[in-house]
Amino acid sequence: MNENKIDDYLKKQINFIKSISDSKEKIIDIHDNLIKARNSENKIFLMGNGGSASTASHFTADLLKTSIIKDEKRFMAFSLTDNIPVILAWANDTKYEDIFVGQLKNSLKEGDIVIGFSGSGNSKNVTKAFEYANNSNGVTISFTGGNGGELKKISKYNLNISDDDMLTIETGHVLICHLLTTLF
Repeated sequence: MNENKIDDYLKKQINFIKSISDSKEKIIDIHDNLIKARNSENKIFLMGNGGSASTASHFTADLLKTSIIKDEKRFMAFSLTDNIPVILAWANDTKYEDIFVGQLKNSLKEGDIVIGFSGSGNSKNVTKAFEYANNSNGVTISFTGGNGGELKKISKYNLNISDDDMLTIETGHVLICHLLTTLF
């Protein structure tokens, strides 16, 4: 029984990885925007909830360390998921949906990039931050799953994993972040 589950799971992941080839243009667009931000010294802000928060933190680390290239400018990346006291202050003093937009209001400038990870695409705190970023002439890039939800609709750039299994969606987001890191 477990062997069948293992085989089924791995086959599903292999099929998903094969489907990423359909997203090459989107991956190139995201890559090019990140390189443009690096070269023009714009900031990159990353966010998500739960496993997506973990992906935001992980990709921030890859941008800040793994992506360093000798004689090139460095990325200026900030995970909005990592400062628990700030998150809790916004959640306590206003509401949870303000935890990211409250932080962006302190630092976001025109041309900065806001990256959101959301398996459903409907995380209100992420969509609210994207609305603010769009109104502030930021560049919004989302990684979503399922049908992409609201976040897919309001993002300038979206990469959607068309699957309803959250584990496959999260695996896909990390895999694409590692692909981007390799491209840098």
